[in-house]
Amino acid sequence: MIGAETMWGLMAPVGKFVLSGAVITPLLMTDFRMIGAACLFWIASCFTKQEHVNHKDMLSMFFAALFGIVFNQGSYIFGLGMTSPINASIVTTSLPILTMIIAALYLREPITGKKLLGVFMGAVGALLLILSGQPVSGGQVGSIWGDLLCLFAQCCFSLYLVFFKGLIGRYSPITLMKWMFTYASICLIPFSYSQIVQLDWSLLDYKLIVGLVMVVFCATFISYLLIPIGQKNLRPTVTSMYNYVQPIVASIVAIVWGMDSFNFLKIIAVILVFSGVFFVTQSKSRAQMESYQRELEAKQNKLA
Repeated sequence: MIGAETMWGLMAPVGKFVLSGAVITPLLMTDFRMIGAACLFWIASCFTKQEHVNHKDMLSMFFAALFGIVFNQGSYIFGLGMTSPINASIVTTSLPILTMIIAALYLREPITGKKLLGVFMGAVGALLLILSGQPVSGGQVGSIWGDLLCLFAQCCFSLYLVFFKGLIGRYSPITLMKWMFTYASICLIPFSYSQIVQLDWSLLDYKLIVGLVMVVFCATFISYLLIPIGQKNLRPTVTSMYNYVQPIVASIVAIVWGMDSFNFLKIIAVILVFSGVFFVTQSKSRAQMESYQRELEAKQNKLA
């Protein structure tokens, strides 16, 4: 999860550079990510063991693609276009909170004090990092509709993390993602076909191409190859907590590139984020609590 979120954190400055050229639009970048990742996963599948996917799971993968890719990325990109970058960044900190609530309702995962403390510490740390690194909103005013679209994107990804955990455990990441990105591409192409056809490829210089390749290969293919591994081995709330790694990576890159400066507030923010992740990771799961309860009842029966 740290590897995947690091790649997404790097995508923020690199993706901003690609979009600043005014040749690639947000919708086109989404298309490149979807189609490029689908092609890469299909190529990778040629070198791995073939898995049969039954019809019921194929349908589940379609809905997983809608929530985890299409609605998540599409809503966020359009929301970002309507609201300020700082508003969009702040809204993304809601992911672990939403995931914790949905997991409690759907999976009956307990909301323990340690988990609440961890989510709170991580959110405060991420907010400190975002606010200290973006004192102004770049002249763009926030919009309630843009903020709601960004929030909807986080809700969709939370639902994906919780509802499809069982599906993800049944297949390899490559099998899972090759079908999910294929479905995502099919869903997106009808809405962006005209932009793909009208794109003037001669305007893409080597810097934009390298940036685009990094976004498609590193921040899409590699990230989504790693995400299912994290989902298989971690609880949904723990998985979502690593979302707070993104602003840390983005801040480090901004400092290295001279776009930001290092200060004491950032040190506090990083400590809070990783402390929050640690507390949530250490909190007891439903299975652990049920096992503890059974052991306690067995001891009481033995004494009786």
